[in-house]
Amino acid sequence: MPPHVSADRSAAQPPGRGSVDALITQTRRLKGDMDAVRQDARSDATDPQGRWQRALYDLALHQLDDLDTHLAQLRDGPPPVPAAERAPAEPSAPRRESLLSRVGSAEWNLLTDEAVWSEELYGILGRDPAAPPLTLDELPALVLDEDRPKLTAMVTDCLIDARPIDGEFRVVRPDGEHRTVHMMGEPVLDSEGGTTSMWAVLRDVSELRRSQRAVRESRDSLQRQRHRAQTEHRLAVELQEAVLPPWRGSPRLPHQGPRSLDLAAHYLPAATTSQIGGDWYDALELSDGQTLLSVGDLTGHGPTVTSTTAMLLGALRGMAMAGTRPAQLMSWLNQLLDATVQPALGSAVCCRYRPDTRTLMWAQAGHPVPLLFRDGTGRRLDAPEGVLLGATARAAYGQAEETLEEGDLLLLHTDGLAPADRLLGLAPRLDRARTAQECVRMVVEECGESERADDACVLVARVTR
Repeated sequence: MPPHVSADRSAAQPPGRGSVDALITQTRRLKGDMDAVRQDARSDATDPQGRWQRALYDLALHQLDDLDTHLAQLRDGPPPVPAAERAPAEPSAPRRESLLSRVGSAEWNLLTDEAVWSEELYGILGRDPAAPPLTLDELPALVLDEDRPKLTAMVTDCLIDARPIDGEFRVVRPDGEHRTVHMMGEPVLDSEGGTTSMWAVLRDVSELRRSQRAVRESRDSLQRQRHRAQTEHRLAVELQEAVLPPWRGSPRLPHQGPRSLDLAAHYLPAATTSQIGGDWYDALELSDGQTLLSVGDLTGHGPTVTSTTAMLLGALRGMAMAGTRPAQLMSWLNQLLDATVQPALGSAVCCRYRPDTRTLMWAQAGHPVPLLFRDGTGRRLDAPEGVLLGATARAAYGQAEETLEEGDLLLLHTDGLAPADRLLGLAPRLDRARTAQECVRMVVEECGESERADDACVLVARVTR
């Protein structure tokens, strides 16, 4: 294309080849490094964050490809190839897509109504190089109907008001494929300031826009997922706070006068997940003066599990208030969990303590047995029969009894806390503790600082009289 005088400056000369070659070398080295990082990252396509990362890598590579192409054209300059001298391409030969086909140029002479297109522009628009270039009046025929007013306004502003062109529109190629084209140009003025022609650089940005759209969509998907996760976490926390007792220390037993049990408990969240699990602890004063103690764990995490936990705990409390013994209580909880819309598995231990005889009656469903500490030593209670809740509809549950003594300490926990041997090793320290709360603090110091894979609960009951 011959040099011309633009609306506000003369045509700039190409920079020296050496400096541009250095930039090209740096760009290609960066492309190689970027591609290596992308290959190493191999993110999961089903994960929103992985899709977002992959889309950003692809977008960065597209932009580096374009930069490489632009620098090469800047170094070489556009060859002035008249339309009449271009050799016609074979119609049946497939068009070779290349990086250089993304940027083309054109000039429209308003005095002669002639047009000159670069070879690359023919490739962008899918036109036969042997065909004459389209005039400004004919160009809108390639543009989508909804984008034609945009192109007309850009050309009119350039020719009438001498404004630079900078905008995008979509074209339909002869094969029916839609492409997005970015057009930048300026009017060419004569010595009296009149417009004699218009030149433009047209860039195929279809792949770039697809990459940007993929980044935007994957980012939006990631944000939606994070918002949903935050909402679910908040709901699960609220449900858990409603489920776990707010008390700290010993409840007063109204029918027995002075306190008979010193109670304390603690919930330890998992370090590897932000979701709330299905672990629970509970202590309830019953109308006959006895005390219900229970801990349990449902499989899974999130609001669904927490809501099921709330349902089970409500049922457990109601049946215990009605005088149901632990073995029968476990059987009915198993039937309730088996009948839920979303079946789940759970474990639990339920104890009913009678203070006048210091008798502990208890049952378990696939759960770690209570630990009994006395006079500086600890042992596991012998477990009655009991399978996981929800494992089978007609499970049978046994029941055991244990007579406690003043000063005894009973420790109930879920399986995410620590192995029983590790907890039993705390017996000398627990024996020196003055309150149940001190005992819980010792257990948490021993077991709560590690990178636990699951959440856990601990409940300590100390016989005070």
